[in-house]
Amino acid sequence: MADTFVIGADSSDPIKLQRMGFGAMRITGPGIWGNPANREAALRVLRRAVELGVDFIDTADSYGPFVSEDLIAEALHPYENVVIATKGGLTRQGPDRWHPVGNPYYLEQALEMSLRRLKVETIDLYQLHRIDQSVPLEDQLGVLFNAQRAGKIRHIGVSEVSVDQLHACLALGPIATVQNLYNVANRSAEDVYQECVARGIGFIPWFPMGGRELAQADSVLASVARRLGATSAQVALAWLLSKDDAMLPIPGTGSLAHLEENMQARALTFSVEDLAELETLGTRTSE
Repeated sequence: MADTFVIGADSSDPIKLQRMGFGAMRITGPGIWGNPANREAALRVLRRAVELGVDFIDTADSYGPFVSEDLIAEALHPYENVVIATKGGLTRQGPDRWHPVGNPYYLEQALEMSLRRLKVETIDLYQLHRIDQSVPLEDQLGVLFNAQRAGKIRHIGVSEVSVDQLHACLALGPIATVQNLYNVANRSAEDVYQECVARGIGFIPWFPMGGRELAQADSVLASVARRLGATSAQVALAWLLSKDDAMLPIPGTGSLAHLEENMQARALTFSVEDLAELETLGTRTSE
């Protein structure tokens, strides 16, 4: 299991990170809307994540909206030995409601506001949260490449793309990371992940621990977890860490206890039999 994940491996300015990050979506209110029920608890989770060795925190302007970025700045600015990545391109109309907007003027404003909220002059990794099919791709990424040349963005990533869409993005300029749905049971983005590995592009899986059904007592995941003396969530995260070092899991939580539990997944190791059993879970789910 490799210990290092690199953003922009083929660039002149790579960023080397530990292979367990933190996703800052769940520190907001229900439905990823509004403030958390306990603001101080959310701040403690962020600070504790860094204390536990997390050096990559992933957020987005749409988380709250704006709440997650504000909390990160309050808890961690000035950022020492931690990279803050954010995203733009999704708007919010209420709890659990998301709508892509790729209008270049909107994306320019979204970036400027993220810079202000995070209190930085350069965002280390800025990701197009979704491709807006109603706007030419070159117009959407053009905003980010222009900002990169201006020094406002260090590296550019994209989220929820197909292989063909990734190729279209790469035809316009360098893409450092892809963030797609991917976990031990849902491997619908396997082809995108493999393309990232082949091209030296970082792959950041969201929803890394899958759904609650995976933790049921009779599930494959639960069976492996019992054998290892671990939780199902820890096994799901350790499985991602067992993949190529192009993979950077970013489990998120608003709970200190769950944060501590998730970070302990770094110590798990699998036997050949464990991995074979987990592979059947993915095969069965995808059929």
